[in-house]
Amino acid sequence: MKKILLILIAFLSILTSCNNQFAKVMKSKDNEYRYKMAEQYYAAKKYRLAQQLYEDLFAYKKGTPDFENMYYKYAYCAYYLEDYANAENLFKTYIESFPNSPKTEECEYMRAYCYYKQSPKIELDQTNTTKTIGQMQAFINTHPNSLRVKDATEIIDKSRAKLEGKEYKSAELYYNLGYYKAAAIAYATLMEDFPDSEKGDEYKLKVIQAYYKYAEMSIEEKQSERYGKVISEITDFKERFPQSKYADEVERFRSLSNNYLNKNKNEQVKKAA
Repeated sequence: MKKILLILIAFLSILTSCNNQFAKVMKSKDNEYRYKMAEQYYAAKKYRLAQQLYEDLFAYKKGTPDFENMYYKYAYCAYYLEDYANAENLFKTYIESFPNSPKTEECEYMRAYCYYKQSPKIELDQTNTTKTIGQMQAFINTHPNSLRVKDATEIIDKSRAKLEGKEYKSAELYYNLGYYKAAAIAYATLMEDFPDSEKGDEYKLKVIQAYYKYAEMSIEEKQSERYGKVISEITDFKERFPQSKYADEVERFRSLSNNYLNKNKNEQVKKAA
């Protein structure tokens, strides 16, 4: 216990010493000395301290050869401190302020990457995910030969997969709540929004399943029409996905729908007779 207490006292002593040293740097009237210390803090990955000094030196350094370098590192301070919204804005301002800088391409990528870092869990609003795709695609279009294109493409793919997952969960929720027509439309929209998805046949099966449940739960007067819709979706499935692993399951829905339609047809014939 005594040893732990001594370690804690030593740590607090070092922390106090560091804080006192930084306070002296901040109060110094020698701006070049403060800039030198900001650079040292940045190199030592003490980004919060470097950030405070850079910010305090803006008025002094603006218009000098050091300003571009300082602003570049200031943007990265925000990034390393995980203040991604602020970092995105700072990288944007850097690009606008220094359009001819050799670091502009890097900052364009980092701006897009900041949106990616703000992309939330799949259940939440995906505005930043959508912005990630737009910004990364703009980067690829502007810098088609960049070494970062591969990374940008991978991030676009991951972001699109997240949006696809978000739409799927929404459609699934409609289905689980018993809103079968809404679920069928949502699954169909999912297919349209992500036509290259590897899960296209699965989504189409979900459309069929949802329309079947919608027909099954409908009043008798509407059932023939709605089972007919199921058959129509099945025909479309066969044309789109002739080799699908879900073929047998789709055929099961065809049989169930045809059984109802044939039964209903026979009953109408008996009534007519």
